[in-house]
Amino acid sequence: MRIELRDQPFAPLAELADYQARLDERLPGQYGATAIFIGTMRDFNDGDPVQRMTLEHYPGMTERQLQRIVETAFQDWPLLNALVIHRVGALQPNDPIVLVAVWSAHRAAAFAACRFIMEELKAKAPFWKRENLATGSRWVEHNTEEFSESATPD
Repeated sequence: MRIELRDQPFAPLAELADYQARLDERLPGQYGATAIFIGTMRDFNDGDPVQRMTLEHYPGMTERQLQRIVETAFQDWPLLNALVIHRVGALQPNDPIVLVAVWSAHRAAAFAACRFIMEELKAKAPFWKRENLATGSRWVEHNTEEFSESATPD
């Protein structure tokens, strides 16, 4: 399991390939499913164009919260491994913000755990977003609602 915060851009698929290559050496033939989520910065929010964003966090606290979220996923699903990489600092539209990947023997557990980690991260991890608009900047005051099966896609 690896959880990492980065203040520099990263290539999610390259990170995934590198991590999985090392997993193949440690877990040969053990996993049958890899579920991934890659989140990128949009150029709009709340009906306004967003030119750039700064993502702040509380060092130490953020990593501990992410660790707890991933550990909960390991308790609730039969996972073999997990990878979470999250950006902090200055971001531009289309920049990758987050990569969540989980490995399991079966797809149902992989899909469910990946979604759980991402939804919990959005709802509970201590990140703060400041968006830069043409008219100035603003703090994002609300985050994604917690996951429910009946939630409509945004």
